[in-house]
Amino acid sequence: MILVVDMNSKENPFGVQEFVMPIFSIATEIEKTTVKHYRELNTASLNGYDKVIFSGSALKDTTTFNQMKRFSWLKDCDTPVLGICAGMQTIGLVFGGRVEKCCEIGMTSITTRKQNILFSSTFKVYALHNYALVPSCEFDVLAESANCVHAIKHEHKDVYGVLFHPEVRNIEVVKRFIRTF
Repeated sequence: MILVVDMNSKENPFGVQEFVMPIFSIATEIEKTTVKHYRELNTASLNGYDKVIFSGSALKDTTTFNQMKRFSWLKDCDTPVLGICAGMQTIGLVFGGRVEKCCEIGMTSITTRKQNILFSSTFKVYALHNYALVPSCEFDVLAESANCVHAIKHEHKDVYGVLFHPEVRNIEVVKRFIRTF
């Protein structure tokens, strides 16, 4: 069963429709899927899920940046995780990375830097972010645009992050993650 984590602040009622439901729709085509808000999560709440996907959030929604304690369970998590945009940034911050200003909106070309299960080569993605992640040394950089890192994987865990929005374009990235694990 898949858990899709809503990374939007409670003050953004449109975030669920824009960032969560497209992921939910892709996932439910393949496997039973549930949605929970990030404030509902802890290690015990992950029981029964064999994959976790963190959604993105609105451009100006940086609420999760100041709530890393809520995500500390990620360090001990053995469940495969895919973080999308704000999800990737949150994963990176939990593991000691940092975010920096980097605005990309619209179609962006990214280049694969390391072979991985999600994608290959140079391809176009839909980007919508004001911040990029500078990952810690625990992560391999899988892909970059001309401006920033766009995909990462933890060196020892099945924890992935993509800064672009595969739920908008490149839905195969989400499907490959689900089918692989």
